[in-house]
Amino acid sequence: MAIKSPVCGENVKVVKFGGSSLADAAHFKQVRDIILADPTRRFVVPSAPGKRFPGDSKVTDMLYDCYTIAASGGNFDEAFSRITARYVDIIDGLGLTLDLSDEFESIKSAIRNHAGRDFAASRGEYLNGIVLAAYLGFDFIDAASVICFADNGTFDARCTNTLLSAELAQHKCAVIPGFYGSMPNGTLKTFSRGGSDITGSIVARASEAALYENWTDVSGFLMADPRIIPSPLGIKTITYRELRELSYMGATVLHEDSIFPVRFAGIPINIRNTNEPEAPGTMILPTSDEFDTEHIITGIAGKKGFCVVNIEKDMMNSEVGFGRKVLEVLEHEGVCFEHLPSGIDTMSIVLNETELEGHKDRIVSGICRTVDPDSVSIESGLALLAVVGRGMVKTPGTAARVFSAIANAGINIKMIDQGSSELSIIVAVAENELEKALRAIYEEFVRA
Repeated sequence: MAIKSPVCGENVKVVKFGGSSLADAAHFKQVRDIILADPTRRFVVPSAPGKRFPGDSKVTDMLYDCYTIAASGGNFDEAFSRITARYVDIIDGLGLTLDLSDEFESIKSAIRNHAGRDFAASRGEYLNGIVLAAYLGFDFIDAASVICFADNGTFDARCTNTLLSAELAQHKCAVIPGFYGSMPNGTLKTFSRGGSDITGSIVARASEAALYENWTDVSGFLMADPRIIPSPLGIKTITYRELRELSYMGATVLHEDSIFPVRFAGIPINIRNTNEPEAPGTMILPTSDEFDTEHIITGIAGKKGFCVVNIEKDMMNSEVGFGRKVLEVLEHEGVCFEHLPSGIDTMSIVLNETELEGHKDRIVSGICRTVDPDSVSIESGLALLAVVGRGMVKTPGTAARVFSAIANAGINIKMIDQGSSELSIIVAVAENELEKALRAIYEEFVRA
């Protein structure tokens, strides 16, 4: 194990800035002020420049366009010139003497010679990292040298943590671009979109940081989607498990996969707003027994596009291996299930409708052939709604309030699923009633 330098550990904060926070020179100046205001903000993870105004393009999307044009044999000079102009504008606006001409030519040549889609996409973060490091006076660490992927394309946490820990120990302050790493053969590989969040979490774990600050254009998490609930309250603190539940249902402030590296190390995450640096944002904690006694719930979220396979068979509960046989049918088709609520003689399998496409008839016939049920039916057009909160387990009557709020709104509940942890209550409703159900629950718990 690498020996950590004194800068690692309790005296370190890792800070990640999203594309909207680094869209132009003015935002770079905001970011510099934030970083230098706290000397413990030692390691910085930047995204590629985002949109400067409505209708503008993200640099990553512009790079994808260059790759697509080049892959079809077209001339992408004009498209690439718009990318170089973005960086030149930032460099000039910051008053830097930095010259990226050689980098631009190298990237352009590599794209022309089919270096790959991931290579092209990763160059936005790479270039932004060089610019930000020069502006801050920090060292630059190329993520390709410390973020590892296995031969099958999955992230290699063990290799990464070993290399990155040793590298960070050699630097007092450094910028590490987000979003990408490298395969064993040196080929560049990217995470999914929004993957700079993941890189920030990985760096936080490797440095054994006291805190991972994720700076974006919102002041933390809200209790509900503001497109559905006008001016919802903010969430002051939330646990990793609660965040997973809400992220799964569509809350997208933070890439959900970014939770795992810091959760493993027990490092808290602070979601902050670059445009309101004094706002405390939302603190994401490994665990917490404290909760808002006034509202009980932490948040609500919902997502459309689900269906339920309903299976009925008398004495199902006494038939050994029934559930396993049903799930083997799904496994054979390569279909994952979302939830599995069951009764004595009934079994319901909640699936994402896109997962079912092309498999519906084979799944139904497979279940009929394997377990000989009395009936099998599929109900489509459903939405799942999750009510999440660590305070629910300690507050009697929470479930009753959820169900009553939905019923009083004239909405029929299609399915109920509650895990053993009692951290969340999940209900299924018709897709066209999701927004109405979310508003009813919010009114019950927050505005009552």
